[in-house]
Amino acid sequence: MLERTMARRARILLLLSHLGGGGAEHVMALLARGLSEEKYEVHLGLVAQGDTSGENLPAGVSVHPLGARRARAGAYPLLRLIWRLRPEVVLSGASEISFLVLMLRPLFPAATSVLVRQNATATSVMAFGRLPRLTRLLYRVLYRSSDGVICQSREMARDLALAAGIGEEQIAVLPNPVDLAGIRAALAGPAAGSSAGQQLLAVGRLSREKGFDLLLKALVVVREQFPRVRLTLVGSGREEQALRSLCCTLGLQDAVSFEGRVDPPYRFFQHATLFVLPSRHEGVPNALLEAAAAGLPMVATPASGGVVDLLRGRRGAWLTPEISIEGLAITIITALQTIRPGERFNQIFPISPSNMSRQA
Repeated sequence: MLERTMARRARILLLLSHLGGGGAEHVMALLARGLSEEKYEVHLGLVAQGDTSGENLPAGVSVHPLGARRARAGAYPLLRLIWRLRPEVVLSGASEISFLVLMLRPLFPAATSVLVRQNATATSVMAFGRLPRLTRLLYRVLYRSSDGVICQSREMARDLALAAGIGEEQIAVLPNPVDLAGIRAALAGPAAGSSAGQQLLAVGRLSREKGFDLLLKALVVVREQFPRVRLTLVGSGREEQALRSLCCTLGLQDAVSFEGRVDPPYRFFQHATLFVLPSRHEGVPNALLEAAAAGLPMVATPASGGVVDLLRGRRGAWLTPEISIEGLAITIITALQTIRPGERFNQIFPISPSNMSRQA
């Protein structure tokens, strides 16, 4: 009995570039909190981050900031960390780290298994990437050497199998975890934002693929039908200044609120009339899952097969006919004409909760 009690916990190393970036970082933090401390010894490696002061890190997780200037410069410190820890499992949470890990994989201890998490549809990454041919080659050459790939939807898995030329038996479909307890607590606490008029909410990194420029242009059309409608944008990114300038050009200064990065964004859910996902391409975004867990009505573009699979035919969810300004405007107007003020819907698709009392 004593030997069984003292048995060594399985050692898991979760890998990211850095904390505080977006969905991948949020998912890995939730995963770290959800893993059983009795079963697992959890480590978090941050390849391109040297300081973790001020970060809200999961309790009981050993954090290893490696301090590389960029992901590809972290090869040596990452190898040194893996040989020091000798983990049973390495799980990479973002594609740039996955490529690095799989390139180094032949140098890992033989007993270390490598899993990679795919956080976007592979074909859309290639279409939007700066080096699509190299990206395709990396997918095809490196992903086959992993012990498994985690996707968030069946459509994402099919897309990856086709793009990377790997068998679907190597791919596991697991929904992202969602902090249901945190969302419920936020809904019961103080709210953020205005409650006057129709309130649109969009959450995500301010980058081109997220389509916030399309949403701002669509908002001009929506305001012709709903002049009191307002938009709250929660997130930060390289396109922020361009989006602010676009607001001025479109005369939307008084209709749009830029809130910056808010982690988590749940306090904006209470006053939201409608959640909007205007992305040009996506995987299965956490913001969409979290808004659904809060019961928010939502409009989304068909940015991936995963998004379409999740929302098609669901009450309180509208898919745009295409990824365009016109499609967004028409669909938002339809949704606002349909829903009642403050209307909420039951959880509209299955979600993997993170508040599992460390049962994993």
